[in-house]
Amino acid sequence: MSTTPQSSDTSPGATSSGGSSVASLQTEHGTTTIADSVVAKIASLAAREVDGVSDLGGGVSNAVGSVVGRIRGAEHATSGVGVEVGTTQAAVDLVLKVLYPASIHQVAESVRQNVISRIESMTGLEVTEVNINVSDLAFPGAEKPEQPEQPPSRVS
Repeated sequence: MSTTPQSSDTSPGATSSGGSSVASLQTEHGTTTIADSVVAKIASLAAREVDGVSDLGGGVSNAVGSVVGRIRGAEHATSGVGVEVGTTQAAVDLVLKVLYPASIHQVAESVRQNVISRIESMTGLEVTEVNINVSDLAFPGAEKPEQPEQPPSRVS
């Protein structure tokens, strides 16, 4: 029994984390489709698992993720992640913040290896590249925890 990943969209470069295309795994027993948004979520979670990663996204990406998070009631899971899914392969672009004083090149390499490992083991797609853009350094203790706003008292 063999599984062959195949894309439902055969045009080159047709997918991204915002797209609607899927990778399709054909077997003699049926077809499994994996949306590119699923690949993006796997990449996001895998990157966050690595010590030294403070956050994903940066600048505009964080602002958009924050707005989407407020609408959905949760943080946008794929902020800072872009994917392109082909017939049997996937490519990933990540934007992340590294926690000071971690070694940026070691964190980037650990993220790259973890993302490749997770996507390949969970989807069967070959990851051809993981491009990482370190957009910022985060300093421990510099982030102020977000305090939920207290509604005004209705009674005195």
